Amino acid sequence: MQVERSDIGPRTSDFGWYTGIMDVTELRIYGDAMKLLPQVYTLAKQLPKSEFELRSQLCNSAKAISAQIAEGFAKKDSQVEFKRFLLMALGSSDETITHLRQIQILKFEGVDLKLCGSLVEEYQSESKQINSLIQKIKNNSKSGI
Repeated sequence: MQVERSDIGPRTSDFGWYTGIMDVTELRIYGDAMKLLPQVYTLAKQLPKSEFELRSQLCNSAKAISAQIAEGFAKKDSQVEFKRFLLMALGSSDETITHLRQIQILKFEGVDLKLCGSLVEEYQSESKQINSLIQKIKNNSKSGI
């Protein structure tokens, strides 16, 4: 069975979404999450030292996205498990958006609010892509693929 997936291109498998030769780095959602990390850390370094907790939570939630995608991908023999980890990654992405919005609202001196706004948009896109993959897995499960 051949399936077209917007995030990785055509692949063949019993599930319709995975082949044994595929690596997690081929998932766009994984790559995008990794590419955003340096920008998150740049922004986090601009936060006042008194905002250690916000800085820590922002970095931890951003790091968790790719880690959860990778962990779920490692359990790719089970669509249920992969979907469960994708749901956690979606939660982490949405948490990252919330921390970024908090930074925007608080308008800390010396923080690049333009970068912050750009990151909100990037993580909103990331969340949409993760959700799209979750929906594809749900649809494949329903169709018996």
